[in-house]
Amino acid sequence: MAVAENNSSHRNSSAWQKGMELASVIYKVTQRFPAEERFGLTNQLRRAAVSIPSNIAEGKGRLTTGELIQFLGIARGSTLEVQTQLELASMPGFGESASLALAQSLACEELKMLNASLATLRAKQAAKKQR
Repeated sequence: MAVAENNSSHRNSSAWQKGMELASVIYKVTQRFPAEERFGLTNQLRRAAVSIPSNIAEGKGRLTTGELIQFLGIARGSTLEVQTQLELASMPGFGESASLALAQSLACEELKMLNASLATLRAKQAAKKQR
């Protein structure tokens, strides 16, 4: 079992920072959703957004590269969930379109960062196995 090479704090991770920014924007965006969505799409979208930086932090706190990859993968899935829910919110016209577009843009940036991190970690892991 390989020990993760992630001695830096999760707060130094650009993916974690972007995830925190996205979660903050999601909270602001969902404040404008209809009251009847409070326990529906509002809650689901907030939970998915909070899950992104939370899983990055948990992955950075784990001891192996495999575990870090696992938690970054979960964060990636949550990012895709946020993107889907933002699209769903725009269909009936929940929230302001500019705010929804900003959140969607941040989610796209987050997804690119997570994909890059996962590719790098998997390549390093594969290289170690070949030794």
